[in-house]
Amino acid sequence: MADHPIQGLMRTAMEQLSNMVEVSTIVGDPIETPDGSVILPISKVGFGFAAGGSEFQYEHNHPGTIGYPFGGGSGGGVSITPVAFLVVGKQGIRSIPLENTTHLYDRILDSVPQFVEKMQGIFSKKDETTVQSTTVVAKVDDHDLEDLIERS
Repeated sequence: MADHPIQGLMRTAMEQLSNMVEVSTIVGDPIETPDGSVILPISKVGFGFAAGGSEFQYEHNHPGTIGYPFGGGSGGGVSITPVAFLVVGKQGIRSIPLENTTHLYDRILDSVPQFVEKMQGIFSKKDETTVQSTTVVAKVDDHDLEDLIERS
């Protein structure tokens, strides 16, 4: 069974849009700086397409004609807007938004490494205290209780 003409219009529009929109369109090609940092441009991509058509009736019946005359059209569009740069360097990973206002999630992402370091510091201090307490208790347990009372 042959495709309807509208299917051909839609297929062509979608193929052309898929050629334009790739992963490298959203996350751009990495740019390496002289200090070894890598910069990745991040973009917001929006796209859409439309297709439509109509079949017309013949004014006069023509013998041997199959189907009706078809008229149609299709179109599409792509919008690419840069939104941020992702910088990977010796200092860590940073997101640099291109808008004047910093989004909440950007601030959260930027503060995650410091939060993790602080939490690790808290837990390592807690572990050191526990180990010291355990050591003291072990020393007390090694001596006879009467000897400890007499020494004090």
